[in-house]
Amino acid sequence: MVAPPATGYTKVREIGSGSFGKAILVKDTDGRPYVLKAIDISRMDSKERRDAVNEVRVLSSLKHPYVVSYRESFLDGRTLCIVMDYAEGGDLYNRIAKIRKAGQNFPEPQIVRWFTQASLALKHLHERHVLHRDLKSQNLFLTASNRLRIGDFGIAKVLDSTAAFAKTTIGTPYYLSPEICLEKPYSWSSDVWAMGCILFEMAALRVPFDAANIRALVTKITRGPTPALPSRYSPDMQRLCGDLLQREEKKRPSSTDVLRYPIVQAEIRSMLKEEQEKRADSAGKPLISARGDGPGGHRTPCSFSPDISRLPTASQREASREPSPRQGGA
Repeated sequence: MVAPPATGYTKVREIGSGSFGKAILVKDTDGRPYVLKAIDISRMDSKERRDAVNEVRVLSSLKHPYVVSYRESFLDGRTLCIVMDYAEGGDLYNRIAKIRKAGQNFPEPQIVRWFTQASLALKHLHERHVLHRDLKSQNLFLTASNRLRIGDFGIAKVLDSTAAFAKTTIGTPYYLSPEICLEKPYSWSSDVWAMGCILFEMAALRVPFDAANIRALVTKITRGPTPALPSRYSPDMQRLCGDLLQREEKKRPSSTDVLRYPIVQAEIRSMLKEEQEKRADSAGKPLISARGDGPGGHRTPCSFSPDISRLPTASQREASREPSPRQGGA
């Protein structure tokens, strides 16, 4: 498919496909690359059409340095086209595969940097009542400068305060949380579980739970032993991963709690310092004001206080979780 001339995009090549459409690398009239997600809505039922429209709505509402940016959408006949930023560095899944094939490992600082960027993005999503529901290494994209961005919100759902439990079993099997495997209602903590799976995958170069079939996989996720990270990684990182992979969802940290772990706080301060130095060198302006806003009042990636906080207790976690959803249809 080539986008019609009126849209101003020209096809370069197809870079992915799914059951209803394709992901196409395109260029605009100035030669800038973008991804055009072409979704064939002619074969969709009414629910699937609503899901496709929901993707457009979700993408347009999410503006964050570590979230794949939405550009625009339009209809081309029976095809819904969604244009978004192109990540030149590919996805994390393929980067992991490349490292594994080379017999290498990611250094801890790189893992923590990517994890922190993803965690900042996830907090942004959750603050806006967006549950991703399909977090996996294939949906984490890398820019040319090696920054990580969360993308592919095709099955993300905007949750309202009166029906914030999503009951539909959605997601990639290896990253499904225990509560989803047991067909229980789930919410924010299922995304946090998936983040634990991704953290483990970056360190061990494999998913934490694997099996020959879905039944065996569900058994491992719900009742099998939780694997430990390779011993080469620090106790702080081991503890973080273990907390994210707690089978009882109430024992998992929230996306806000994750950012309070000392290992993450230290990385946030490092990132903030780098951005301040970069901004000072390029424009002679400070990155943030005292209240955490960037130039022009725009929020920065680290728009909260980077001061190290004490790791919250279980009771403190429960009291400071994201808005408590009530059970019901989503």
